[in-house]
Amino acid sequence: MRTVTARAARIVPRHASRVDTTGRVRPNSAMSSTHRDLIARLGIRYPILQAPMAGGPTTPALVAAVSQAGGLGNLGGAYLTPEALREAIRAVRDLTDRPFGVNLFAHLPSEPADPAHTADLDRALAARRKSLGLPMPAAERGAAQADQVHDQIQVIADERVPVFSYTFGILDASDAAATGTAVLGTATSVAEARALAEAGVDAVIAQGAEAGGHRGSFLTPFAEAQVGTIALVPQVVDAVDVPVIAAGGIGDGRGVAAALALGAQAAALGTAFLRCPESGAPQTSKRALGQACDTSTIVTDRFTGRPARGLRNTLLADLEAAGVPPAPFPAQGALIADLRAEALRRDEPELMVIWSGQAAALSRPEPAGEVVRRLAAEADLDA
Repeated sequence: MRTVTARAARIVPRHASRVDTTGRVRPNSAMSSTHRDLIARLGIRYPILQAPMAGGPTTPALVAAVSQAGGLGNLGGAYLTPEALREAIRAVRDLTDRPFGVNLFAHLPSEPADPAHTADLDRALAARRKSLGLPMPAAERGAAQADQVHDQIQVIADERVPVFSYTFGILDASDAAATGTAVLGTATSVAEARALAEAGVDAVIAQGAEAGGHRGSFLTPFAEAQVGTIALVPQVVDAVDVPVIAAGGIGDGRGVAAALALGAQAAALGTAFLRCPESGAPQTSKRALGQACDTSTIVTDRFTGRPARGLRNTLLADLEAAGVPPAPFPAQGALIADLRAEALRRDEPELMVIWSGQAAALSRPEPAGEVVRRLAAEADLDA
């Protein structure tokens, strides 16, 4: 496994919070100084990151709006070809001159689904397809996806993207780092955080179990890596000498303030931005998220072949009832692509894949810039 080149460590204070006279938890002066070190490194005003969400939600318009408001917008670029990634990066730059980031997956398996497995799953879903008027799909699909991550990183280096983050493992980001790009890695356990710090990342994103979308686990088995944000963040802070960014279940300014009080130097929010008009999430998904509550989500590998948190629905029930193990990531997603496309055409959220964190009920259908400004005001970040 190739790793990034070593970088200078940045020490994070361990216990850094206080309660003001109103009862609000606020970072103390030492923490304020330290988290300002990180935001200065990233070139942003507020310690607020819009989490990257691959597959369409993080449009250039969303990324630019968050960055323009003082946070760090992040483009989910994992599924984009190098050419499309370059185009998206330039589209962000056409909309803002503020720093932004790009996120990639460290590992995309290339093996296709097993034909026998595909046949079993198709038989199990035949009744659902018939009810939708869909033909049985071709037996051979879910073709291997080309490994293009190194070419994608080269685009990031060529375009001198200010911030590069990755998940699912450890990447060699030395080409991008050499251009001055800040490199962030995602951890779901202390062991993963230590491995990333040893690899030389500039900061570790501690992804709690409450987070929406795919789990970033790569060293710790998934069953052991379901640590909540409030427990994970301080333990990661104590374990590594680089800044920590909290992610998972943070839905408003109270969550941002809590993340800083736990020792994180910034907070990353994804679901909070999905209902924004700039988000590329389908309107069907946005409406479903507007009706979600604290118990609406579940972590499952049935949608894509890799554990991820999303809304419970009929499609998931169908996949569970099928009794067929999922194909490897990302081939599983291709096996149900026709169902998902038809669900979108019919405006039917029960048959879609809708990623969401546990704080979906805190999200609002407001412009991304307003979300950033509201979070900053609620967390009293300008004080």
